[in-house]
Amino acid sequence: MFGIFSKKTRRDAHTHRSDQPADSKQTADQRESGAQAATNGSTTPTDTSAAPGNDAHPDSQAALICPASPDSGADAVIGEPARPTPIQPLAADTTTAPPPAPTQPPTTVSQADSAAARDHTRSGFGLGALARGLGALFARKPRLDETLFDDIETALLTADVGIDASSTLIAGLRKRHDRGEFTDGDGLLRALRDELLALLNPVARPLVIDPSAAPFVILTIGINGAGKTTTIGKLAHRFKRQGYHPMLAAGDTFRAAAVAQLKTWGERNGIAVVAQTDGADPAAVTFDALKSAKARGNDILIADTAGRLHTQAGLMAELAKVGRVLGKLDPRAPHEVLMVLDGSIGQNAINQVREFNRAIPITGLVITKLDGTAKGGVLLALARQFAIPIRFVGMGEKLDDLIEFEPRAFVDALLPAALGGSP
Repeated sequence: MFGIFSKKTRRDAHTHRSDQPADSKQTADQRESGAQAATNGSTTPTDTSAAPGNDAHPDSQAALICPASPDSGADAVIGEPARPTPIQPLAADTTTAPPPAPTQPPTTVSQADSAAARDHTRSGFGLGALARGLGALFARKPRLDETLFDDIETALLTADVGIDASSTLIAGLRKRHDRGEFTDGDGLLRALRDELLALLNPVARPLVIDPSAAPFVILTIGINGAGKTTTIGKLAHRFKRQGYHPMLAAGDTFRAAAVAQLKTWGERNGIAVVAQTDGADPAAVTFDALKSAKARGNDILIADTAGRLHTQAGLMAELAKVGRVLGKLDPRAPHEVLMVLDGSIGQNAINQVREFNRAIPITGLVITKLDGTAKGGVLLALARQFAIPIRFVGMGEKLDDLIEFEPRAFVDALLPAALGGSP
């Protein structure tokens, strides 16, 4: 699906570089000034493959894959120079890669969309282990005593809420009981729902795109199998539907099919993808993508990264390097570090967030696969442990199944207001 220029065409497309000196050696000051020029929006030729500090790969060969023009019959790849010519900033090409066309300002999520998201969360959530556990507990019509509180704590732990969050919730229930706020099972259930909401409401902060960033850089991180690349595709679909002009960076160069998978998402959504060959330096890919997004006027750049275990120190250091290299073009980038977590892994999510957060500060979470066997309590554990905003939850495989996190809908799904067995 992606057409590629012949070698001759690529040489013709880059004839404006023929007057460069043959000596490709640059001093650190020259590289520094090149990066600064890019930050200021200049199109002065610079060496994007060797950012200041030599964090980027010296053999960067990024290719910008754009949707096909109506007359071309194929997609176009630009920005793929022959060695040893240094890569230049990608200028807008009105023939094969036009900049985003002006449209109406990006839309915000309407009240109707929010209501639909709440309904989707309530209907799509998987097991409801906490609801079943407490339903069975209340079916025995227990007395409101310490034994009941202990049984509730056990039910919370079984639902992956974790020791810290469970202890906090039970302590809140005991205080309410001591103040006489409830005297029966229904009152206790209402109090528990209130405690759950009190724990989740502070982390329910939607992702807000800062228009002054231009482009707003979202760096997605996480382990293999969490759903990063799929989440990127769904985010791109969401942003484009809201009126933004996103670009994707195929920074997962280690997994064999990752680049091809992201290109497919880009083709499906009509979005440009910056990619290199398998095994390329992820920092170089994201660096080139940010330069391209600046030149083309994209307002959002979503960068994929290689999946890695939180115990792999070398790969975690590589992740930190990606953040440093982005900062050379935009001191505030990445503007959002979005960690994607598999909602079915339980308390292991705590260790993952802790270790990734040491490598690069996490600013938002996406919890996926909550429509399957996930117990859901891990969201409470994460909220208690880290207080990192939960931006989105994944409720299925469809494009629209990535929805903003809404605490009340989540609590309704996790612990319905009316349990069949409550007295």
